[in-house]
Amino acid sequence: MLSQQPIMNLIEQLQFVIEELSDEQYVTPVYILSNSTIGQHLRHIIEFYLELNNGYDDGTVNYDRRKRDYAIESNRDCAIEKLNTIRRALFKEDKDLLLAAELSASEAPVKVPTNYSRELIYNLEHTVHHMALMRIGISAITDLVVPEEFGVAASTIKYRQTCAQ
Repeated sequence: MLSQQPIMNLIEQLQFVIEELSDEQYVTPVYILSNSTIGQHLRHIIEFYLELNNGYDDGTVNYDRRKRDYAIESNRDCAIEKLNTIRRALFKEDKDLLLAAELSASEAPVKVPTNYSRELIYNLEHTVHHMALMRIGISAITDLVVPEEFGVAASTIKYRQTCAQ
């Protein structure tokens, strides 16, 4: 059975870091991240979880058609509220879903079978990837020291621990 605790841990890390940033830092374009902001990366993470939650209800998840809520990327309090929404919605029974993906601008989305647990794992990995980018951005515009494991995959943490022994 899949544990949602690793995702909860990532959400806690995100909330901690976002609370430590100023409003200005949250919305500052970061040159090294192609002028994207920390807020934009967090919005992207949040919207994938929200789309998974919506797709759970109707049986089809389509991350490409997620609602882009620009309040999340410009308002830290709104982002934290959405992280809390994700926390509350994570604990669902596994069930079969369809994943719709728009692979071409001229063709209809392809639909492939998936399930809730698989999509949670995808979102976890997607979150870690964007946290790694956020880590780079945060270090470029602040002196904030982020947690050592922020933006590092669990397999990398385990590998590093093995090497250290």
